[in-house]
Amino acid sequence: MNRRSWMAGASVEATLELWASSLREVKARMRPLFTQERVAASAGQFLDGLLGEERRKTGWMRAEAAGDPGPWRQQAILGRGCWDADSLRDIVRDYALETLADPDVVLVLDETGFLKQGKASCGVGRQYTGSAGKITNCQIGVFASYVSRHGHAFIDRALYLPKAWTDDRDRLLAAHVPESVHFATKPALALTMIERAVASNVPFSWVAADSVYGVGDIEMALKRAAKGYVLGVNANHSFRSWGKPLAVAGTAKDIAEALHENAWRRLSAGEGTKGARLHDWAYLDLADLDADDFNAAFAGVWTRGLLIRRNIADGDLAFFSTWCPVGTPLEKLVTVEGHRWAIEDSFETAKNEFGLDHNETRSWHGWHRHVSLVMLAFAMMAIIRNRANTRPSDPPKTMRSARGKTAN
Repeated sequence: MNRRSWMAGASVEATLELWASSLREVKARMRPLFTQERVAASAGQFLDGLLGEERRKTGWMRAEAAGDPGPWRQQAILGRGCWDADSLRDIVRDYALETLADPDVVLVLDETGFLKQGKASCGVGRQYTGSAGKITNCQIGVFASYVSRHGHAFIDRALYLPKAWTDDRDRLLAAHVPESVHFATKPALALTMIERAVASNVPFSWVAADSVYGVGDIEMALKRAAKGYVLGVNANHSFRSWGKPLAVAGTAKDIAEALHENAWRRLSAGEGTKGARLHDWAYLDLADLDADDFNAAFAGVWTRGLLIRRNIADGDLAFFSTWCPVGTPLEKLVTVEGHRWAIEDSFETAKNEFGLDHNETRSWHGWHRHVSLVMLAFAMMAIIRNRANTRPSDPPKTMRSARGKTAN
């Protein structure tokens, strides 16, 4: 999806006005991060470069767009400048929520790779990335995307550091990794994002993720926070029912292969570029639990289940552990799982349009600053798209409040 298609719902004149007002607004929001006016101006020019038409968002190209004689000011924003990338992350989150917030939101967790040469870039190493479909030299970033009926945007991110990094103090010092940072698995990074979202009162009801994140502490944290989930699991993951008329026990694969054909239903997980994304689905209720059974601070009965997806063309199976309020229909679980496409689309768009993988710095701070600025650019476009498709007679509250604001 390119940025022009994002804004197809409004006239050229309205789109230009939305673009200008939105750009002023986001620059004003991040202005307090910088103690000096010239640094804030350079950060604004950095954002302009990310939003520009250049395919490569390198320091030289951003500098040329900004009218600078060289890339030094642009590079300083990511390196020598003194500002907090985590504060910008929080600004992006709050900015996105003002327009995209909805109680039925799915928080989608996933990772993407950043191909790199050499050994100096923070977190780089030979590791598997789905972006390349193989083990290669890369960095891995874990992201949380906020997916609602109003649109979707990244609201959190973390750079994964392999043990080869966290066990090498000299390497950490050279990349300016804070002393407080220690080894954390990708699920642990994702769990921190979930906990941060809950602590910040981010409205969401569901979490969806692939099998990297599908079992363990994430499940328990979501149960205690009254959040439903559809989390991928491997074919050999064991399931067992209790208190149900149909006894189920075994691996996900064995359970699926034993199902009668009438257990499957053909449903759409959402609209894709080629129309409805149809698969065959089966769902098994495994157990009903009262909130008191898992020490929750709320009341209600919830259901643990197994959701199975079968490819229509080749019969390939995928498996998901589910948790939802009792009585949740299969169609809802399928829709939640289908929301995972949004983060894949977001990675592609952020890389192709906003230079997510064009970071030239090697430091911990450089990676988080670059990625956070790209997240801001992405959120701005998501909000422009939402506003462009909103009826002129009923402008969103955030648009009304943004009028009259000026950028620094």
